[in-house]
Amino acid sequence: MTSFQNSRKSISIYGLTWSMPMLVWQLLFFVFPLCFLVGLSFWVVRNYRMTPDFDPVNWIKMYNKGYFWDAYFRTFVIASMSTVITSVIAFPCAYGLAFKVSANIRRWAVFLLIIPFFTSYLVRVYSWQVILGTKGVVNGFLGYFGLGPYDMLFNLFGTLVGYLTLCLPLVVVLQLISLASIDKRLIEAARNLGCGTIRTVFSVIIPLAKIGLIIGAVFCFILSFGDFVSPYYLGGSKPPTLSILIIDTTKSGQQWPRAAVVALTMIATLLAVAFTAVSAAYRRPK
Repeated sequence: MTSFQNSRKSISIYGLTWSMPMLVWQLLFFVFPLCFLVGLSFWVVRNYRMTPDFDPVNWIKMYNKGYFWDAYFRTFVIASMSTVITSVIAFPCAYGLAFKVSANIRRWAVFLLIIPFFTSYLVRVYSWQVILGTKGVVNGFLGYFGLGPYDMLFNLFGTLVGYLTLCLPLVVVLQLISLASIDKRLIEAARNLGCGTIRTVFSVIIPLAKIGLIIGAVFCFILSFGDFVSPYYLGGSKPPTLSILIIDTTKSGQQWPRAAVVALTMIATLLAVAFTAVSAAYRRPK
């Protein structure tokens, strides 16, 4: 009995030792900044200078502003659209790489999907301005057929293109990892029982890959919900999303406490969405 307890104690110490870097990282770069942000949201600005206080006036004023809720629901809807579109586009790509190509081609495909992350996201967004502009590559090509020019920048379409640029490679990789881990014998059994390709996908493959599909969607929503670059440089920044509203608020009389209210609202929303989605991903069917 004593040896068993000593073994458990050594395992706990071993696990704690290896988990310390992660714990320290979370404390330094998430918990402490979050606590400071909460405290900052109760400060007040007097004569363009922040004064430490504990006054809920910033929460009351921001939550009573119609433009705040307009920006909130706009951001939530656009991020949801981005998540659905990205997941739908990514699934056929991940499915083909997982089941229709050789392992060598799959490795090269993963490598090519990772390459875009070697470059700055801002640089990739700027490149879309050249491609999607009224005199850009796409409109120039359509002009040969007597079409266009079409406005593809500084609107919802431009914003969604930027979100796809940010999220699509990552979602494909996450879905691919989940699909590639499925036991192929289960798919063969479904087909032997008379299931067609579509029914096999929806009845066997998607339920088995549910965790990876949901995690990929969560990452896409988080990145889209908090992104500033695409709605600003490709969406035109008007009407604003929450990330743009934070910038506008800080420029308006140095209202950093009110910007903290917006930021905390975003964090609370993302935590709620992530918790709900992960709970659904790991929920076992009854």
